[in-house]
Amino acid sequence: MTAETSQTLDRGLRVLKLLADTDHGLTVTELSNRLGVNRTVVYRLLATLEQHALVRRDLGGRARVGLGVLRLGRQVHPLVREAALPALRSLAEDIGATAHLTLVDGSDALAVAVVEPTWTDYHVAYRAGFRHPLDRGAAGRAILAARQKPVGESAFTLTHGELETGASGAAAALVGVTGVEGSVGVVMLADSIPERVGPRVVDAAREVADALR
Repeated sequence: MTAETSQTLDRGLRVLKLLADTDHGLTVTELSNRLGVNRTVVYRLLATLEQHALVRRDLGGRARVGLGVLRLGRQVHPLVREAALPALRSLAEDIGATAHLTLVDGSDALAVAVVEPTWTDYHVAYRAGFRHPLDRGAAGRAILAARQKPVGESAFTLTHGELETGASGAAAALVGVTGVEGSVGVVMLADSIPERVGPRVVDAAREVADALR
C-alpha cells in the first residue's frame, strides 16, 4: 500500500474478488484467514458492502456477491462496445458480412455490438441485444471452446443453420482479457464459410482483446 491508496477500500475490493471466485460463498472466518485480518474488520467490511447491495449473506452466514454488482456490470457493456467498434467495422467491410461482439450473460450469449457492411446487396440482419444459448451458434460455441483450451490459445469456430436457417457463422473467443468473456464473429447467408474468414475473425478478436487490455 502507498500513501495515496486506501487500505479499507483495498480490503473491500479484495473481499469482492474472493467472493466472485467462489460459487458457494465464504464465511467470515474464511475471509478473515484469506485477507489476513481479524474477524471484526471483516464484519465491518461486509456490513458496508451489504448496505450497497454488493454483498449478501445467506441464513448460514456465508457471504456471496450481491445483485448490486449486476447494476455496475451493465455499465461495462457500452465501454466494451465502444472499444470493439473499430475492429468490427473493419471486419464487416473486409468480409462483407455482419460482424458482432458477443459477451457471456449467465448461460446465454448476448450480442452487445453489431456492425453491418456498407457495400453488400444483402446481409444477415443481426441486432444488438440478441441472445441465445451458449451451446448454439458460432459466437457461443467459440466461448465454450475457449474454456477448454490453454490460456492464450486462439482458434475459430464455424457453424451452419443453428440460429437461422441458411446462415453460417464464424467466431473466435476474446483471449487474455481479465473480467470479460466473449467472442467476435461474423454471420452470413451461405452454405459454408469461405476459407479466409476464420483466420480473419481470429485477427479481429485479437484486435478487440488488445483494445480492452
